[in-house]
Amino acid sequence: MQRSALPRFSVRSRILAVILIVTALGMSVSGIAAYIVQRDRVVEGLDAELLASVEAARGIVTGTSTPTDSESESDATVDAPPATTAGALDDILSRIVPGRHESSVGIIDGQARLIPGVETAFSLEDDPEFIKRAWNEASGGQVTVGTAITTVGTLRYVSVPVVIDGDPELGVYVTALDAQRAVDEVGGAFLTYAGLAALSLAAIGVIGWFVAGRLLAPLRRLSETASRITAEDVSERIPVNGRDDVSALTETVNAMLDRIDEALTSQRQLLDDVRHELKTPITIVRGHLELLDATKPDDVLAVRDIAIDELDRMAELVTDIDALARVERHNVLTEPTDVGDLTHLVFSKMQAIPGRTWVLESTADVVAPLSPSRLTQAWLQLADNAAKYSPEGSTVRVGSTAYARTVEFWVADEGPGIPAGAEKRIFERFGRADTGRGIAGSGLGLPIVAAIARAHGGYVSLDSSPAGARFGIVVPTLEVAAAPPPPAVGFDDAENSRLASPSTRPARSSE
Repeated sequence: MQRSALPRFSVRSRILAVILIVTALGMSVSGIAAYIVQRDRVVEGLDAELLASVEAARGIVTGTSTPTDSESESDATVDAPPATTAGALDDILSRIVPGRHESSVGIIDGQARLIPGVETAFSLEDDPEFIKRAWNEASGGQVTVGTAITTVGTLRYVSVPVVIDGDPELGVYVTALDAQRAVDEVGGAFLTYAGLAALSLAAIGVIGWFVAGRLLAPLRRLSETASRITAEDVSERIPVNGRDDVSALTETVNAMLDRIDEALTSQRQLLDDVRHELKTPITIVRGHLELLDATKPDDVLAVRDIAIDELDRMAELVTDIDALARVERHNVLTEPTDVGDLTHLVFSKMQAIPGRTWVLESTADVVAPLSPSRLTQAWLQLADNAAKYSPEGSTVRVGSTAYARTVEFWVADEGPGIPAGAEKRIFERFGRADTGRGIAGSGLGLPIVAAIARAHGGYVSLDSSPAGARFGIVVPTLEVAAAPPPPAVGFDDAENSRLASPSTRPARSSE
């Protein structure tokens, strides 16, 4: 059963959504916490105002008045205490003027008897339930602060019992503040805060949309470029703008595309090489098999020998192609190597090649970062080429020479030189120089040597003349030798050829 496709959201929208959600939660939590704190402060302020009225009423009842907001300490007066409960409540209500959102009432024996002589915001005496509650709370003789929901709204009030010695009547002074109005004022301020927060979120969303789009533009270009790249064309790269993490990712992807391009190019080149070089021996074997007369034993034996020879040549060719591909695909693992010891070891192996007189002319006393096995392979390849392209019984000179920061592993023979203009071609795959020798080979010997030299951070030097050839593998050393390097004609990574040291020796074609 096919699953229904889920909606897909871009990274840009998801990042922006997370930012807006987190910001909204932060603003909401901050606003709610601030509202609660401010509301509690307002309630505390109301309580403080009510308790101040209690202290003022106490001063009136005891005969010691306290200064009001409009009086100074020096204006405070000392009056005779009232003689009756009604007189005490009358003095309190006449002298303590209610504020803008405040009202008072005097209760005697459960009835609202006295009210302020000024206009008040609301009338407590119009709510019998509230009067009854205040009377019940204060009749026990204790000051009570509470909150009541009345017909005029939510009130914060205080009920104070008033007792005068000698007067049997019990009075209660009640003053109340409109708590709902005070809290609503706080709520109004936070409604303004909520509106500003909403506008801020909208501004953050708009700005964040454009900023996120700009920052994530390389990812969009990456997606567009990746959709256009195919195995036939991986040359397109992503423009790098900026120095942030996304730009670093772009550089990494471009480097990956470079490696893929190089690998695909190497793969195509390998397939072309195999197709090109195997075509001839396959054609030869097929042609002889088609013309074979099975009734003639001599023909069968001749065709068998030809087929075996061509198969051996194909096997050698495949081995050389594989060796070249391995060297070009992987970096060699180097280790500090004593060049002198390696020179003597490789020279002892060269002496096993017959038909030539081998002479060790020089040994460099330096240490170089080398892969001994790979360098031995390349050096022996140069020696094998020297043996193939030099006259029978001639002398082949071998040595290692240290220059400033480099060491050269060289082989010089007395064979024919390379024709002018063929110096670069012999280092290309299957490239050969026409020396007229007719020596068979895969044409991959010198390209393998050049690849090993490049893997060591060096190059192949070439010195050619009609009197002989001198090839060398030049690599960097760990020690700086005193002798200056000679002028050179050599071969680099870009074009498989560069200038390395000229001498009096000619070179010949690769194997």
